[in-house]
Amino acid sequence: MERERKLIVEYGKKLITNKLTTGSGGNISIYNRDKGLIAITPSGEDYFKTKEEDILIMDIEGNIIEGDKKPSSETGMHLAFYREREDVNSIVHTHSKFATAIACMGWDLKPVHYMIGLAGIDVRCAKYATYGTMELAKNAIEAARDRKAVLLANHGLVALGEDLEDAFSIAQHLEFVAEIYYLTKSLGEPKILTQPQMEEVMVKFKSHRYK
Repeated sequence: MERERKLIVEYGKKLITNKLTTGSGGNISIYNRDKGLIAITPSGEDYFKTKEEDILIMDIEGNIIEGDKKPSSETGMHLAFYREREDVNSIVHTHSKFATAIACMGWDLKPVHYMIGLAGIDVRCAKYATYGTMELAKNAIEAARDRKAVLLANHGLVALGEDLEDAFSIAQHLEFVAEIYYLTKSLGEPKILTQPQMEEVMVKFKSHRYK
C-alpha cells in the first residue's frame, strides 16, 4: 500500500492549499479492492507534517494492519461506503467554505452550474448526526444514493470517486458550484438547470475526465 500512502500524503496537502479544509479537518481514504485493504488519514494530524508511515492501513472490517496513529474519526463512514458502493474506491471529506455553508442551511446543492454533473443531477444534504457516528454514516449513504457526493448537514461535504484523483476533482468542482449557488442566491433566485439539461451534460461527461 505504499502507493496509496504516498497519494494520501500528497492530496492531504492539496486539501489545505486548495482551501477545501482548515487545520486537520476532513479526511481521505483509498480502497484497494484487489488487496482488500484501505489506507486512511490519521485523526487530528497536520497535513503538512503527516508522513507516509502515519497513514493507517486497515481491512474492510476496520482492523488496523499497519500504523500506530489513531484513525480518522470518520473511519466508520468510509468503511460503510466501501461496503455499500462497489463503484467507490476513494473518499475525500472536506470542510470547504461554500459547500459547508450550503450544508449549514440544510439545503441540497442545486444544478445552478453544469459542473455539478460530475456528482449527479444535484447533491443532496444528509440529515444531521454527530460526527464520527454510524448514524451519520447511515444518513450519508442514504442521501448519496445514485450520486457521487453528499452534503453533511452542519458539517461539510463527502466526495466519492473511482480513485483519489476523481474524488478530489469532484470535491473541488462542487466547492465552485456551491460558491456560485451562494452568490446567485444572494442576488435573487438562481435559474436552475432542468433534469433533461443535466442528463445531457452527464452523458457528455462520460467521455471526459475533469481534473
